[in-house]
Order: sequence, then structure tokens, then C-alpha cells
Amino acid sequence: MDERLDPLRRAIAACRICRDCPAGGEGKRLPHEPRPIAIISSRARILIAGQAPGLKVHQTGLPFNDASGDRLRQWLGVDRDTFYDRNSLAIVPMGFCFPGYNANGHDLPPRRECAPHWRETVMAAMPQIELVLAIGHYAQAWHLGSRRKKTMTETVEHWRDYWQGNVEGSKVLPLPHPSWRNTGWLKRHPWFEAEVLPVLRSEVERLIR
Repeated sequence: MDERLDPLRRAIAACRICRDCPAGGEGKRLPHEPRPIAIISSRARILIAGQAPGLKVHQTGLPFNDASGDRLRQWLGVDRDTFYDRNSLAIVPMGFCFPGYNANGHDLPPRRECAPHWRETVMAAMPQIELVLAIGHYAQAWHLGSRRKKTMTETVEHWRDYWQGNVEGSKVLPLPHPSWRNTGWLKRHPWFEAEVLPVLRSEVERLIR
């Protein structure tokens, strides 16, 4: 059983900071009821650090329960049972709640309140994490800090710098978002599937054995 983190899980599930105390004032409140979604673990050695839940994830309460999750599972080389086994993987996005859509119908960025309030607490509660998969700009900004490059593409392209240069703490592997909107990006950067994914799959297999 993985009960040590139950108080933290309950606190996250009850969080309403983006609704009740929004950054930027009342006009910036989350436009719907919060549904914080995160899988924290005292045993998993891999952390998936994503952006924020999309609408389908908000509706189902299951992270990456969409086409992006299907692609991410392909990248990792794991099935759904392994992916949602909290003894194998922790899944903690930068924003726990679906942030809503912008005027163009695209997902808004992760809520500004979430990471400053929760991230350090959650990371401190999971000292056993050996590998952080930093998916997208916001996760890379937090987990790589000043080591991040100017663009997401540059950051992912220099993945070896973070993989080999981290002498203490968790390894961080920057990844693009697995959204199907990034299919064009993958076609323009074939080195990602040729060079990064084999290393990723090998490390995932080692850490979930």
C-alpha cells in the first residue's frame, strides 16, 4: 500500500486556490469548479511533469486519458496498466486543474497559482524520483530553470546536456508535448524519434522493473 502520501493527496483534491484566491484578482478566477488531477507516489522512480489537464482529462479525472496520452505511452513503451500504476509512474502536471480555453479554442496555460503553491511540496514528498520527464515549456521552465534554452525545440534538442550534466538530484529529460497538434514538429525533427526515444524507453524499462 502507498498510504504515506494520503494527507497530501486529500489536500490537493480539496484545493480551490484558482477559484477562491485567483492570481490577478476576481476577474481571473477559474471559470468552472476545480478538479485537481495528480498522481503522486512514494515508490515511483519516474515523474511525468506535464502542463495541465485538458477537457477530457477534467471530465474523467484520469491524467493523459486522451490521444496525447496514447502517444506518450507509445513514447515510453508502456501499456495503460503500467502507465497508471502509481508504483511505476507519478504524474504531476504544472497546473492541477483544466484551465479552460482561450478565444481561439485552445487550452489556456497552466494556472499561475498552482506551481508556486504546490510544486516544492510535492517534489519534497517524492525524494525517490530519479527521472523527471519535463513535457513542454512550463514544466521545462520549472525543472530546468536557467539551464533551459530560449525555445522548447532548442531545449529538447540539447537533451544530452541535461541527461549527462546533472550530477545530483533527478535526471531531467525535456520532451515536446505529445499532442497530435505536434505531429508536424515530429516530422520536422526526426532526430527526436531516432535519438531520444530509444534512450527514454531504455531508462523507463530500467526504472519500472
